[in-house]
Amino acid sequence: MRRKFVYEIKRPKKDKKLPVVLSQAEVSQILSSVSNIKHKAILMLIYSAGLRVGEVVRLKPEDIDSERTLIHIKGAKGKKDRYTMLSDVIIEIFKEYWKRYKPEKWLFMGIKPEKHISTRTVQAIFEHTCEKAGITKGVSVHSLRHSFATHLLESGTDLRYIQELLGHKSSKMTEIYTHVSNKDIGKIKSPLDSLFEKENRGGIKR
Repeated sequence: MRRKFVYEIKRPKKDKKLPVVLSQAEVSQILSSVSNIKHKAILMLIYSAGLRVGEVVRLKPEDIDSERTLIHIKGAKGKKDRYTMLSDVIIEIFKEYWKRYKPEKWLFMGIKPEKHISTRTVQAIFEHTCEKAGITKGVSVHSLRHSFATHLLESGTDLRYIQELLGHKSSKMTEIYTHVSNKDIGKIKSPLDSLFEKENRGGIKR
C-alpha cells in the first residue's frame, strides 16, 4: 500500500512595496494645477483628510460638519464609521463649490445627479492633473492619502492619531509610514562617525 505524504508548501512571501509619497511641494504643484472647482475640492479633500477614494465619492452633504470641523465617514473599510478632520482651507473651497454645484444627494455628483462620481473618474482627474503639473513619478490618487499620513508624521503627529484618522484597524498598517518618512534620517549619526570620533582619544587612526 502506497503511503501518501502531504508536504507543507510554503508560498513565497510577496515583497512589501513602500507607498509612493509626494513631497509637500509636489502636492502644492498638483493642487495649483486644478482649475475646475469640483476637481480641486475632491483632490484637496483626499489630501487634507487622508481619505480613501471610495470614501470621498460616497460622501453626502450632511457628512460635512463645518461647525465642528469634522467629516463623518460612514460605512468605511471594515464597515466602521469614523470622524476625521475638516481643513479650514477646504471649508472655504466648499463655499465656492456649494454655490456653483448645489449638491443634494451626494457631495460629489456624477453625470447623473442621483449617482455619485465614480472612483475611476477621480483617478482620471488626478492623472490628468499630475500630467499638467509635470509630475512624472509613478503615483495614483491614493498617493495623496499616503502623503497626508507621511506629512503628519514628519510634522510630529503621534502615530496613534494618524492611525485613527486613516481608519486603520491595526497600528502595523500605519507603521509603514515610519519607513517612508525620512525627514530625521539626516540627524542620525552613523556608527562609523562614532568610531572615528575615538581618534581624538587615541582609539582609531585613519
